[in-house]
Amino acid sequence: MENADLNITVVQANLQWEDRIANFEHLENLIDRATPVTDIIVLPEMFPTGFSMNASKMAEMPEGPSYLWMKRLAKKYETAVVGSVITRETHLEEPDRFYNRLYWVFPEGDYEVYNKRHLFSFANEHQYYSSGNRRLIIMYKGWRICPLICYDLRFPAWSRNHDFESGTENVFDLLIYVANWPKARSRAWVNLLEARAHENQVYTCGVNRVGNDGNDIGYSGDSKVFSPKGEPLFEFMPHEEGVKTISLDMESLKRFRDKFPVANDSDGFELKV
Repeated sequence: MENADLNITVVQANLQWEDRIANFEHLENLIDRATPVTDIIVLPEMFPTGFSMNASKMAEMPEGPSYLWMKRLAKKYETAVVGSVITRETHLEEPDRFYNRLYWVFPEGDYEVYNKRHLFSFANEHQYYSSGNRRLIIMYKGWRICPLICYDLRFPAWSRNHDFESGTENVFDLLIYVANWPKARSRAWVNLLEARAHENQVYTCGVNRVGNDGNDIGYSGDSKVFSPKGEPLFEFMPHEEGVKTISLDMESLKRFRDKFPVANDSDGFELKV
């Protein structure tokens, strides 16, 4: 259906360190208690494990247990389910490669993937994971949606509402960032989410975790959704676990872009990946 409202559900949770089964149970309990009527459920980055560099031990093969759990949840709630998982790919005559891989699982169980482009070298993520080189834009219920992962938020060119090949502007309506973004940099998280909404004239959703991870790094959550005008549509209290759903309005997005057509004055560029 074209131009319908889109219901998006954000899950802000405390993740158990490298304990896939415990996280599946806890996340599903949170969602079950909320019983959302929704189109998309969004989970944090590396929701089965926390932000672990223990790739060789924690990685799953493609379509592994986390995908199968997401597929079951998508069927149960008749919704898309989004989140990132440590994934291993085996290549003939080459070492295995590990990815911080976002799965977008449709209600019917089919899926698309996005491999995190910007690896967080400050935490040595680049030493354990391979970088992606292809952005994903999902067509879903009349909406064009670009899902990205955590550190990608700091790189506006990669988040640009722009087709890198054709030069077309306004190629998506919603940006989603799944994250494990530490409390120490929470101000940057909030400010950058708002900036991405303003500069791209899109709804922007950031989903983060709470609690402490296995490296004793603390997370305050601060999951938020901003309107295309940069207005906060909802937010969690710091350190709050919970599930919240909001409806996004396509018609107001179109009216805003028509009234204030910023994309007409944008700079063209070539992005090297």
